[in-house]
Amino acid sequence: MLTIQAIIRGIIPFAVMTLIAVFLYYDNQIYNAKSTFLVGLIISIVAGASVIYDLNHLSLAVRTLIHFIVMLVTIYPILIFSGWFNTTSFIDYIIIFTIFLFTGIILWILIMIIQRVFLDS
Repeated sequence: MLTIQAIIRGIIPFAVMTLIAVFLYYDNQIYNAKSTFLVGLIISIVAGASVIYDLNHLSLAVRTLIHFIVMLVTIYPILIFSGWFNTTSFIDYIIIFTIFLFTGIILWILIMIIQRVFLDS
């Protein structure tokens, strides 16, 4: 059941962004098409992985750790191979990881605040 929920949460943004990418591709906007597709892939992975937070029998810390690991093995490689960043030195990979980490922390904090304000009240 959890797998089906993850697929449902991820398929809609993936389909929408892929359709936009196809239109961009056929409009000869190849770089924009690739970037749009990759953003759609990232959104889909994040949306699908959000089912982890429905596992109420796990502590928030454990759910967060699982989510981080899923993002690390999926999103981080996408960022590396996307062409959006320099990857000519080891420092470049550290910079990408730092951006990945701080973006994740900021988004996690915002989602937790939104949940506390709107869902828990």
